[in-house]
Amino acid sequence: MIVNELGLHARSAAKIAEVAQNAKYKVWIARDTEKVDAASIIDLLTLGCVKGTEIVIWIENTADQSIMDEIVDLVETGFGE
Repeated sequence: MIVNELGLHARSAAKIAEVAQNAKYKVWIARDTEKVDAASIIDLLTLGCVKGTEIVIWIENTADQSIMDEIVDLVETGFGE
């Protein structure tokens, strides 16, 4: 769940994308039925996630578990804001 007051905005999307770009395989984030590439800031912003929005994060391969864990930590801590 998005916990920071500003929701998923450009700065927080950039943090997620930066981490996701280090993955060997695709990392996805979804809101309801819309799924986007976590490595794309623009795609992340199209989700329109405000505070309280439930999201799902998943990876295509378990080799990227540490990447997913890092993104989950960013979301749960409000992107350090």
